[in-house]
Amino acid sequence: MVKEKEKTSPENLESQDEERQLILHNDDFNTFDFVIETLVEVCDHEPEQAEQSAYIVHFKGKCSVKKGSYKDLKPRYEAMKNKMLTVTID
Repeated sequence: MVKEKEKTSPENLESQDEERQLILHNDDFNTFDFVIETLVEVCDHEPEQAEQSAYIVHFKGKCSVKKGSYKDLKPRYEAMKNKMLTVTID
């Protein structure tokens, strides 16, 4: 008997207490300074940490910028989306 892999939908993410990651993806619109300021403001990063994350995103295409429960990450996700950054919760 083969089990189907459960798809991850927003409803499934909300109901699970396991740790998630807020992933910031690279884009061609936002400046390094804007991304750094947003990470400091929204994710409570220190400026040096935010700068390192911005460089990782630039060179690798994405970076985990915050870990936590879906409930904790959702408002940060929304705040970053409102600032036109490309983010996902994995």
